[in-house]
Parts: sequence; C-alpha cells; structure tokens
Amino acid sequence: MPKGLRKPRKFFLGLAVLLTLGAGVAIWRATRWNPYVIAMVSLSVVNFLFYGFDKLTAKFEKQRIPEVVLHALSLLGGFAGGWAGRSVFRHKTQKRSFLVVLVISTVLHVGLMLWMVNQRAG
Repeated sequence: MPKGLRKPRKFFLGLAVLLTLGAGVAIWRATRWNPYVIAMVSLSVVNFLFYGFDKLTAKFEKQRIPEVVLHALSLLGGFAGGWAGRSVFRHKTQKRSFLVVLVISTVLHVGLMLWMVNQRAG
C-alpha cells in the first residue's frame, strides 16, 4: 500500500458524507428546494470536487480517491458532477466503468425525476 491513508475508502466516503451534508444544509437554508434536488446538487458538487482532487493527486502520485467512492457519488445522485468532472478535468475518460456508471446513474435519476413530476401532476 502506498504511503498515505490506511483506509482511504472509509476516509473519502466519510468526507463525502460530511461535505454533502454541509452543502445540503447550506442549499436548504438558501433555497428551500425539494430535498431530492438538494441531494442531487450537493452530491454533484462533491463528486465534481473529488474528480478534480483525484486528477490532481494522480499527477503527483499521491493518495487517490478510490473508484468505488466516485461511483457511489454518481449512483446516489451526483452524476452531473461526474459528467462535469470528467469533461473539465479530462479525468477517467478512458475507463469504461466510469462511462457505464454515469450513463446508468443518469438514466436512473432522470427517470426518477420524471416519475416524481408525473406523480405531482397527476
């Protein structure tokens, strides 16, 4: 194991939870949006930042963010941040698993949003 954290998965998952909750509370206080929308925005911001941090640490061969953490953030609703991070930082563009997870999470959450809108309208 490279120098750095002994349990990077737990550390980065914990950090993601704290950052997402902090961002969510800030967005809630400012907007009072739907909690699902707040979760998606918060997770996307954190996912975007994690993509950028992981790209930076890759350049300097430092402790990386485990791929499972980036996948989890996308699947939980941060897919927009994943797409943006992939594009802006040109990171994880060669890994097919990231494309597959982002497509699945996008379809899943867009479908859920459409279902929620239809439930409200009907």
